[in-house]
Amino acid sequence: MISKVKNAMSSLVGGIIPHGHHHHPQQHGSAQNGGTDGLPPRFPYSRPEFLDLTPELLQYSTEHASRPVITLKRDSRLPWRTGYAEVINAGKSMLNEDQASCELLYIRKMSSKNYTPCPFSSLQDTTGIPMHFWGVFDGHAGSGAALMASKLLQCIIRDRLCDVAHLLENQNSPPPICLAKNGSPFQAEAKKGACLDGEKQDGLLDEPRFHMEKDISVESLVMGIIETAFRQMDDLIEKEKESFNISGGCCALIAIHLLGKLYVANAGDSRAIIVRNSEVIPMSYEFTPESERQRLQYLGFLKPELLGNEFTHIEFPRRIQHSELGKKMLFRDHTMTGWAYKTIVEDDLKFPLIYGEGKKARVMATIGVTRGLGDHDLKVYNSNIHIKPFLSCCPEVKVYNISEHKHGSDDVLIMGSDGLWDVTADRDVADAVSTFLSGREPNDPMRYTSAAQDLLMRSRGVLKERGWRLPNERLGSGDDITVFVIPLYGTVGLVTFEYSLTRV
Repeated sequence: MISKVKNAMSSLVGGIIPHGHHHHPQQHGSAQNGGTDGLPPRFPYSRPEFLDLTPELLQYSTEHASRPVITLKRDSRLPWRTGYAEVINAGKSMLNEDQASCELLYIRKMSSKNYTPCPFSSLQDTTGIPMHFWGVFDGHAGSGAALMASKLLQCIIRDRLCDVAHLLENQNSPPPICLAKNGSPFQAEAKKGACLDGEKQDGLLDEPRFHMEKDISVESLVMGIIETAFRQMDDLIEKEKESFNISGGCCALIAIHLLGKLYVANAGDSRAIIVRNSEVIPMSYEFTPESERQRLQYLGFLKPELLGNEFTHIEFPRRIQHSELGKKMLFRDHTMTGWAYKTIVEDDLKFPLIYGEGKKARVMATIGVTRGLGDHDLKVYNSNIHIKPFLSCCPEVKVYNISEHKHGSDDVLIMGSDGLWDVTADRDVADAVSTFLSGREPNDPMRYTSAAQDLLMRSRGVLKERGWRLPNERLGSGDDITVFVIPLYGTVGLVTFEYSLTRV
């Protein structure tokens, strides 16, 4: 078993797959992974709907030799004057496994008489509180999970927000701790701490309120809804895999604008930053085997059966030789950030749960990201050891209050898949976008799409004899690249006006 794992690692760490740092050495549709041969895809392969590509352009977008940059049509408009650009990888997969979403949806307040959950098909209904949604879904081992998430995650979030639409309208009032037994939000208002129900519930309303109650903000409620929506999306992928071929998994990075605030949620290694007055404000945290080492090791410590008697949760600076048994070597486990010495025993000869450094780090010699959606069938190469228990679908959510800051026309939110950030640092991205936008007229309709295109081309580089190269002759990104450039200037007044129209 160990030799098989080492063989899998040698192909990945040795650089045979350029920039594909979270791809597996096998495809999910294989028999090894409980394949789905014969099942129809949940969604056929496509590029984002807002690109409106013809069949010819769709085929053109898959050319690995030229790697054409795909942007919005000149007469196309996305909400918030959003800019967008994408490019396919240099050959590590046949198709572009990244997906993206950009939509304007509405949170509708339901009446108690005819309450029904917001259906997925009600995207054309423009009544209610506007919710702007952007999503970058970086797929691996197939595009099925990324495609499904790009089409449904925003609907799940919208539906959950519909359940509490009446609470969103007054952000200064804390949400009630308890709703009615049936979960309906349409009851007479009760005191803080009481259950919302028109009738007494098991005598609770006759009891004095609790004196130890946490104050929960509406902002925290929205954050929790986003977090649970990610879990619901992951569960839905697993459920529908019984009937459909939904290949692979995906990292998920989303941004939501709701009532003057930006909520940015990330599960994976995509990244979002805000550039304001040339200052870089990180809006996401990357989840990799190194950044989540202690969480992964703790799970391996608590449930050693998940390691399949082939892996050890303890980390060493290098692989241990059999001849080193009984000697002392540096190590660290889930309780440690530093290093100490321990005596080497037989169990320490097992393959490390986390192996490699930086972009070459892997969980169980297989996958280089630790959070995302899908990957339910993923197993260690040529084994029956499942990796999904170590992968989390829970995102980190950060909030940026747009209404508290003044923004200029060059202040933007930049969202990109890891193909962008692998070769371009945050500061370089911010400087490139700021420099580009300063040379463009503020009312140019293609201003932010052109900025996204320029940024993408800087990371892709130019094709030369030795591959795709940056101006400094370093390797360009060989991965799929997806970029949103979203302006922050002037949006607050626009959104307030939209909301006032929908309330008439």
